[in-house]
Amino acid sequence: MSDGRDRSPASPSLADWGLGPAVEYVERVQRADGLIPWYPDGPADPWDHVESAMALSVAGRDEAARRAYRWVADAQHDDGALWATYGDPEGDEGAHDGDEPRKETHRSAYVAVGAYHHYRCTGDRDFLAELWPTVRDALAFARRHQAPTGEIYWSVGADGSVYEDALVAGCSSLYKSLACGAAIAGELGREDARDRWLEARTRLGEALRSRPDRFDRTWESKSRYAMDWFYPVLCGVVTGDPARDRLEDGMDRFLEDGLGCRCVADEPWVTVAESCELVVSLAAVGRQARAREIYEWLFQWTDDDGVFWTGYQFEDEAFWPGKRPTWTGGAAVLAADALSGMSGAADLFTDPLGE
Repeated sequence: MSDGRDRSPASPSLADWGLGPAVEYVERVQRADGLIPWYPDGPADPWDHVESAMALSVAGRDEAARRAYRWVADAQHDDGALWATYGDPEGDEGAHDGDEPRKETHRSAYVAVGAYHHYRCTGDRDFLAELWPTVRDALAFARRHQAPTGEIYWSVGADGSVYEDALVAGCSSLYKSLACGAAIAGELGREDARDRWLEARTRLGEALRSRPDRFDRTWESKSRYAMDWFYPVLCGVVTGDPARDRLEDGMDRFLEDGLGCRCVADEPWVTVAESCELVVSLAAVGRQARAREIYEWLFQWTDDDGVFWTGYQFEDEAFWPGKRPTWTGGAAVLAADALSGMSGAADLFTDPLGE
């Protein structure tokens, strides 16, 4: 598969990594309206939708990526938010697995990362300007739900009620969204918005680094989840030696040698997407060799067509669950880009904005 970009013979490509099937699968599952479900006829959510769209941008599937971002613009509510999930045939719009419909701040705001990523991949300033109102309103929604202590509340119910608690991984993602939104504002000469978002990002970063008491206050701690471990590094909240120390401190707990990263520390299950995000986090702190080693483990978790399964339950020796999510392939493409520099956005996570 060609990704549509010129490169020197020595430069790696998605085909060199064996990622052609992953990209083809994402594009094949994408609906006519642009939405990218988790799998054919399955539900979707805005965060994973954007991650899949980012893979399309890396692969040079620019029209498919634009359709994905235009879906976000069309689906966005007047308050700047999106529902947490879409297209679940067994649930209400905005709900999944029996939950009440809600709007999540980090899922709604992630379009800022995708929009800036697409711009870095393509240089298409006109499309960036087209997406500006969507990015502006999404980040305004998130910022309205920032607490005086800096954290950004997790979700808003269908009735407008705010769930006043915060997630470490979700707020780390919001930190990255605010950084990318500020970069977009700078590109488009929207300095007032840029300053607001950088100020909100600073306060959010201070809460994440210094106020652990402001997170997981009303539910059980999420620290057993790998995302809480590496997301502050992945999203640039923690950098330098503290970031390297944070990753090293969690290796024995989360990394299963030869298999990948556990999704949950006390469950015998490695997942490809979390493993790929760990790979990018390691690359961000200069551990390229270790990152590449872990990444190469993951290609054992594909089907006969080369499409990634969600993960592997190593006690039962079975792929579990038996799904092939689009966003898992998306994460694999983004990890390969971070390791190999295939696109103009390859360093988006390895060289944190504003640091």
